[in-house]
Amino acid sequence: MAKLTVVHAACPHDCPDTCSIAVTVDGDRAVKVEGNAAHANTAGFLCAKVSKYIDRVYDPNRVQYPMRRVGAKGEGKFERISWDDAIAEITARWKATIAEHGPQAILPYSYAGTMGLVQGQGMDRRFFHRMGASLLDRTICATAGSVGYKATIGLSIGPEANRFAEAKLILIWGSNTLTSNVHLWPFILQAKKAGARVVTIDPYRTRTAAASDEHLAPLPGTDAALALAMMHVIIGENLHDADYVEKYTLGFEQLRERVREWTPARAAEITGIEADTIIRLAREYAGTTPAVIRINYGLQRHAGGGMAVRTIACLPALTGAWRDAAGGILLSSSGTFPLNYPALERPDLIPPGTRTINMSRLGEALTNTDEFGQPAGFDPPVKAIYVYNSNPVAVAPDQGQVTRGLAREDLFTVVHEQFFTDTTDWADIVLPATTQLEHMDVVKPYGHLSLMFNEPAIAPLAEARSNSDVFRLLARAMGYDELYLYETDEQLIRAVLATDHPWLEGMTFERLRAEGHVRLNLPERFAPFAEGNFPTPSGKCEFYSATLERRGLDPLPTYIPPRESVQSNPKLAERFPLALISPPAHNFLNSSFVNQDKLRKVEKEPIVEIHPWDAAPRRIETGATVRVFNDRGEFSVRAVVSEKTRPGVAMAPGIWWAKFSPDGRNVNATTSQAVTDMGEGATFYDNLVEIAAI
Repeated sequence: MAKLTVVHAACPHDCPDTCSIAVTVDGDRAVKVEGNAAHANTAGFLCAKVSKYIDRVYDPNRVQYPMRRVGAKGEGKFERISWDDAIAEITARWKATIAEHGPQAILPYSYAGTMGLVQGQGMDRRFFHRMGASLLDRTICATAGSVGYKATIGLSIGPEANRFAEAKLILIWGSNTLTSNVHLWPFILQAKKAGARVVTIDPYRTRTAAASDEHLAPLPGTDAALALAMMHVIIGENLHDADYVEKYTLGFEQLRERVREWTPARAAEITGIEADTIIRLAREYAGTTPAVIRINYGLQRHAGGGMAVRTIACLPALTGAWRDAAGGILLSSSGTFPLNYPALERPDLIPPGTRTINMSRLGEALTNTDEFGQPAGFDPPVKAIYVYNSNPVAVAPDQGQVTRGLAREDLFTVVHEQFFTDTTDWADIVLPATTQLEHMDVVKPYGHLSLMFNEPAIAPLAEARSNSDVFRLLARAMGYDELYLYETDEQLIRAVLATDHPWLEGMTFERLRAEGHVRLNLPERFAPFAEGNFPTPSGKCEFYSATLERRGLDPLPTYIPPRESVQSNPKLAERFPLALISPPAHNFLNSSFVNQDKLRKVEKEPIVEIHPWDAAPRRIETGATVRVFNDRGEFSVRAVVSEKTRPGVAMAPGIWWAKFSPDGRNVNATTSQAVTDMGEGATFYDNLVEIAAI
């Protein structure tokens, strides 16, 4: 038996926890993964998904070799080819496309299949910038909330996760912590044990809501109205921290006037939460110290999502909650990491005038047709797409239009993947990708303050290659000779660490590799805005944002209703009266892990939950197969009649692969390519449907 070794790894998946993983290796085989007890946030345990990562690495159904399509697009029929043949075919097609249509006819498409800086946003950016390909606006998840938060706070910075243990009131707003941020929960439990109250604000009674002291269920997309009414009470009853407001905020008098009209009674009509409850919540929030808000990205996936996050983000400055390390609001910690992204990604290489295509409108880009069936005006049209770190057939809005685009015979599609996903079925060439245990990377978290190192624990299995390796191969075959396209993964990591910012002092490649995780050089009790110092143009928390005003947006917090709701679009609601939301299934992470047999069996099958009041007139019972539909498309699933959702709201957990769904479609058959008020983000939860028994 070979000597067992333990290797430092980091979870690469799109989760704020970014766990530190200890990988036990026996010879050339990884035999165990476990949470690193030495990392305070991971605390020695992994989620149900990543704890089974060995199964993922050694799954016999992985893509093992380069493959070429032999059947029709969408059939998923391939033959094995060599790497040399694959690279030659890809680059020959690209060269022909560039000669005829120019490099912008080629579109890279990726997102957070890995959160690693090297494999997620390093050599790929350099390669496509050098080529002059179309730029991809990566909007599908977080842009609306990020823009709204930054307009108020300046950067995505908040309290450190472990400080939640000291809070006396925790508002979990639009976050299912037990599913999508489970390593925060032990700190919340510590707070509860010490007497804190936990209130979850979510349209659906999630696991987190059920485990909280109180659950408030606003209608989808109405969170800003709730926050405005809370501010109405806080300011109207002089419950705000006048000293903090005077010293460290901008635009208080304008805010006072704005929220004067936002009475709890008015907000109650919009949100469906009783006025007395809103008043009580506002008083409790203003009167409890420390109070902290955990806000997440679910609530920004509607027309007014950016403004909703901005509005909620005003609350801690209004009450002075930022004075304490356990107070404030946490959306993401990503802005706390002052890394050298220009050195990593090389945006200086982008040719002037290069267009940007919004990934949330992929269907429009691939069909060159807008949502009204009119020409979308993409010139040149997209003639080639290279997909990596994403599964757009499963995750992109308006699944029907996406697949119609991918079905084009004149579209050349390459997919670099670990498994045969919904998207690989439409590919002309499929390339085998490494897993996290097979390549080097550094992962920046967005839920804690430690940068994470990932040492390859084993050699790539079969013929898998990492993203960075493949882009080096492609660069050579394209005839590019610039040295920056051939830097090693280690050189890429050193580039992103090359900064003299004091928060990164002592953060070296050698130290990261040796220790596996290194916390930023910040005070132990990190209270970022205890004395103002907001990274905004004014240096203050901006209730009034001149930046938004210059963009033609309301400079003050306001309420922007959903594009599709009974209140905002009653004509549409006559035909499609149910608001459909699709939060993550507990055992999946976006579309990752859906193909893992053990996890899928626990999740059982795609469902839609519907309230008894809505089920009865439709003659729907639990277990019935139902059709969920609107003008964009439809999908069929099993119904669950449940009071976990509220009347008028249905919930279909995501994101099931189409190939594991009863009719080969998932919830994104019904979602819209319309985008948010800020950041042009996806509006997955702004979606009216009807449900009918089959």
